[in-house]
Amino acid sequence: MSHAILDKASLEMARRVAAEVTRRPELIELALANLDRWSRRNHDAPGLLRCYAEWRAILEKPVAEVLAILTAETDEGQRLRQNTPFVGVLSPQEVWDIKRRVRDDAGTT
Repeated sequence: MSHAILDKASLEMARRVAAEVTRRPELIELALANLDRWSRRNHDAPGLLRCYAEWRAILEKPVAEVLAILTAETDEGQRLRQNTPFVGVLSPQEVWDIKRRVRDDAGTT
């Protein structure tokens, strides 16, 4: 998949996550737990730890602001989605369905 297609899929997944978090704001805790686990696992990777710290600061904001950042159609939004802590909000099947649909819409295999 090309970067453009991956970015479109990432944005679509972020929109789905945002809709789910709107209904269930407690999912912010899942994102924080992911960051905690990843920080322990990657304690010796300063670049990743900086990403996790950036997301932690974002997750301290009001939910609406977190979701606006997550779904922003900007370079920053795209960059942040590359390390989203919302892993586990969508099922693996939902993720594959989104990727397949975006790829099919782009006319690639």
